[in-house]
Amino acid sequence: MTLLAGRRTGTVDHGGSLERARALFPGAPEPFVDLSTGINPNSYPLFELPATALSRLPEPGRARDLAAVAATAYGATSAANVVPAPGTQILLPRIASLVRPGRAFVLGPTYQEHARAAAIAGHHVAETRTFEELFEAELAVVVNPNNPDGRVVLRSDLLELAARLRSRGGLLVVDEAFMDVGPQAQSLAGDVEQGGIVVLRSFGKFYGLAGIRLGFALAHPDIAARLEEELGPWSVAVPSLEYGIKALSDTDWQREMRTTLAHAAHRLDQTFARAGVIVTGGTSLFRHVDIPDAAGLFKALGREGILVRSFADRPTQLRCGLPGHEVEWRRLDVALGDWAQDRQPVGEGAVS
Repeated sequence: MTLLAGRRTGTVDHGGSLERARALFPGAPEPFVDLSTGINPNSYPLFELPATALSRLPEPGRARDLAAVAATAYGATSAANVVPAPGTQILLPRIASLVRPGRAFVLGPTYQEHARAAAIAGHHVAETRTFEELFEAELAVVVNPNNPDGRVVLRSDLLELAARLRSRGGLLVVDEAFMDVGPQAQSLAGDVEQGGIVVLRSFGKFYGLAGIRLGFALAHPDIAARLEEELGPWSVAVPSLEYGIKALSDTDWQREMRTTLAHAAHRLDQTFARAGVIVTGGTSLFRHVDIPDAAGLFKALGREGILVRSFADRPTQLRCGLPGHEVEWRRLDVALGDWAQDRQPVGEGAVS
């Protein structure tokens, strides 16, 4: 177990910053191919909104409509279990504050904002690589499927953990930001009525509309009401409400997109394999690799205007999202091939 902080409030480095990419690789060709996030490059189709979407405050009834649609889409019991929010990020410290400050254990390595939010809430935070250690926490956090390696924890194990925590007033937080492309049978969305569980769902990743800033907490109605009260009125903007209602109701688009993403993820695995790199995990929205020369590959791609996600505390690992169109696929393929060729010893025919 790794102690992270008693009170950790500094910023955390994330993917998706083209400003950072240009600072790191000032001579790289433009436009950058940003593969540093797990956001779907095939976004939900844009549609026209009425002028009142920007000139009027959100109607409470539309927020209730969104909660109902989200409950159906995610498998919660009812709209009373659903708290719409302007992204899940704003919910993290509020959820961590649902239990008195104590031991907060995060199953890692994973998305670092959970540890930061727990520290802001006053918890003594540690990252564990062992699921069993979570049973000793007051606040346990599991990202499922995990970011960045795609690890999946079984629903049965999570329910056992939740029962243990609930028996002593603790809380299990399961971040299902990538469960739209994960094994649906392992989701805890339908179990939050038991209490002691908060499930987070992200809208922007699967639907490719990160700028909408929309996310959801799924919880027992008592917890949901408390979170709703803390967020206050008008927490979700009108455009976000309308896009959420439409996209979450569009089951045909969802079904077709899951197939499209699965094919793209397979293609990305093959693209890496041609350069001698074996993908070690991920989801159909991002792939994870673990190689000794990860730093060299990151730099080689960056010099070609291709940004992937590196990790300062895991220097052999990279995460790569999906290219959005054929020009981006070609640029990645060529850059990987050039990197592989540069590493190839004279007289040898393959990259090991």
